[in-house]
Amino acid sequence: MPRGPRLDSPGTLHHVMIRGINKGEIFIDDDDRNDFMKRLGIVAVDTDTRLYAFALMDNHVHMLLKSSTTGLPTFMCRLLTGYALYFNRRHHRVGHLFQNRYKSVVCEEDVYFRKLVAYIHLNPMRGGLVATIDDLDRFPWCGHASVLGNVRQQWFDRRYVLRFFGGTEPRALCSYAAFLKEEICYDREDELDGGGLKRSHADGPQPKLRSVWGASEVSDDRILGSGEFVRNVLEHAEECLDGVLKKEDRLALARKEIESLCHEAGVSLGQLRSGGRYGELSKMRLRLVERLVDGWGLTLAETAREIGVSISAVHQIRQRILDLKSDGIWDQK
Repeated sequence: MPRGPRLDSPGTLHHVMIRGINKGEIFIDDDDRNDFMKRLGIVAVDTDTRLYAFALMDNHVHMLLKSSTTGLPTFMCRLLTGYALYFNRRHHRVGHLFQNRYKSVVCEEDVYFRKLVAYIHLNPMRGGLVATIDDLDRFPWCGHASVLGNVRQQWFDRRYVLRFFGGTEPRALCSYAAFLKEEICYDREDELDGGGLKRSHADGPQPKLRSVWGASEVSDDRILGSGEFVRNVLEHAEECLDGVLKKEDRLALARKEIESLCHEAGVSLGQLRSGGRYGELSKMRLRLVERLVDGWGLTLAETAREIGVSISAVHQIRQRILDLKSDGIWDQK
């Protein structure tokens, strides 16, 4: 079944799920978890992405976050590519680390925020990584300890989380703890991971009408929320899609950018496409690959043709860019 396009705009609340390929482990030890957390913090701060809940399990990760103008795909690409490269190097493995593409569900904040925070933060207990709530209180690989203030993460927005539980911090902390204990009794997986009565059960990316308590509700399997919320999200996505440039327009604008950069650097188009690495050529290719792939949405093959290198070379350049970004030292403009 074809996968639907990502639904995203600045300020969208997403429940993101990442799974290891073939249900394999993505964290072998605490060094791996520390590296993932470090990268998560760097990319979150760099992209102004807000994190409200997370849980690192052995073979999967849950996150509740709000995307910024940078966009969820860019945030996730930087995080997962950088970590996968690290993991494969450290554990002497090759191939994909994650199962397909990550799953993201757009969530209706007012209705589901509290439930999602509790569900995600209780995952380590349900998965047997900790035995009790007291153990969870200081478990460093889950946002629960950060909400309580037992673990400090500059990039974790605990104040925003606590606003949903009370007007003052002491009252909010008490209410949050009580709510978590109540939620232990409920299995929310079908409701929050796979959809509930108000969540779509549609088989494909197209919206469908479903009967909910005798009434027709619009539903979509990428959205967790009421029929009205689903309809609003889809209408906004359609408006955004109407503004997307056609392929030939993107190519024309990309070529203008290439010509402009060559002129600025005093390099001819022939020199750029010569395969040489002298002077500014290597830096130019870094900048152009980022702009053409991430900015204009060109494929690796299209990018390779425009700058005169192989597809493999574009792939290597892209990996270099992602490494620099994940290490926090990307300074190309």
